[in-house]
Amino acid sequence: MPELLSPLPLRDLEVPNRIAVSPMCQYSCDRDGLATEWHRVHLGSRAVGGAGIVMTEATAVSPRGRISAHDLGIWSDEHAAALEPIAEFVRDQGAVPAIQLAHAGHKASKTRPWEGNVPLPPDDERGWEVLSPSPDAYPPFDGDRPAMKKADADDIQGVIDRYRAAAERSLDAGFRIAEVHAAHGYLLHEFLSPVTNRREDDHGGSFEDRSRLVREVTAAVRDVWPDDWPVFVRISGTDWLDDRESWDIEDSARLAGDLAALGADLIDVSSGGVHPDQAPPVGPNYQVPLAEEIRDRTDVAVGAVGGITEPEQADALIRNGRADLVLVGREFLRDPYFGLRANDTLDGDGEWPIQYRRAVR
Repeated sequence: MPELLSPLPLRDLEVPNRIAVSPMCQYSCDRDGLATEWHRVHLGSRAVGGAGIVMTEATAVSPRGRISAHDLGIWSDEHAAALEPIAEFVRDQGAVPAIQLAHAGHKASKTRPWEGNVPLPPDDERGWEVLSPSPDAYPPFDGDRPAMKKADADDIQGVIDRYRAAAERSLDAGFRIAEVHAAHGYLLHEFLSPVTNRREDDHGGSFEDRSRLVREVTAAVRDVWPDDWPVFVRISGTDWLDDRESWDIEDSARLAGDLAALGADLIDVSSGGVHPDQAPPVGPNYQVPLAEEIRDRTDVAVGAVGGITEPEQADALIRNGRADLVLVGREFLRDPYFGLRANDTLDGDGEWPIQYRRAVR
């Protein structure tokens, strides 16, 4: 069997293969972060399409934690109820439903990408005051920037509590994997990186203090998540800012070990997002060396993402020991059946739904 198609055991959960749908924001909620038919069809079709794990987009743990007013959320029982049939359908197709829990921090309160990604001030009916570790650290946007509030002790505890409550609701909705989003310049990454964290309290300064919130959130999620099921954490392996003090792969490897000790089962390794001056070497597999470095230096499983478009390419990453899981993003947008195509390409025996077999046999 090709390595990409082999099961991945995580605690007592067995993922049927090593292919996961990477979280991809859809900006398609009509009202207050509630999942819609768009989300059901979008995620459900990837489960039909052979992915082993189907993960939601960044799902906000609070209204303030959304990137835009159209982002998915899970801060109430109503949100969990809207997600429940989606998780059930994903499970019925043999895939594992996963949810990424997120807080956008000071990158919140914007219009959607196709509306310009414009920051919205609180006096705009679509905007709100955003939360930041250090409001003076982020570079100015073109035009008006949203009002930023420096997170105080109550705000920080509130974030931890929101993640915990979101994890509990995710369980009620039927998800089997919870992922803590600590990448891409959103709130938890903002605390990690010295580029955006200029605090002088116990959540800023040293590596230990800057990483405290991520550890507290991960511990809170792990505390309410069943022992039989896994918790993931997505991190940015590097800020891609080599000419200044920033978050880098050395920090990421150290953090990965700390998170594993708290019960994290897989580190989902992406990169960048904290500053517009980043200079990533975008191309096929461009983030894979970051995942590989963490895998080589720790005992925790890792997921690789970024520029992965072909089944043979994905299989080589697993076969050569560079990653334990391959997260595919844009290729799953182009081809919802990438998982089945990988089966056909690598093994010649994709388990296509019986309703579709006349098109592939």
